[in-house]
Amino acid sequence: MIIAGVLLLAILSWFVWDRQYKNSQGTEIPSGYVYTDEVNIDPVSGRRTRVYYNPRTGDRFYKEE
Repeated sequence: MIIAGVLLLAILSWFVWDRQYKNSQGTEIPSGYVYTDEVNIDPVSGRRTRVYYNPRTGDRFYKEE
């Protein structure tokens, strides 16, 4: 029973994290976000992702370059 509870918690956590991450990336930069020098490069695909930051809320937005 405990294993089932831990498994359910892990699955729910994965969906919440995945939804949050997908909502913070896209093609249109939302208003209030500023350009940063931070760039992430996926080692497998080689895709570059630029990080934008909202100083008011502390949120980050990831835009593929």
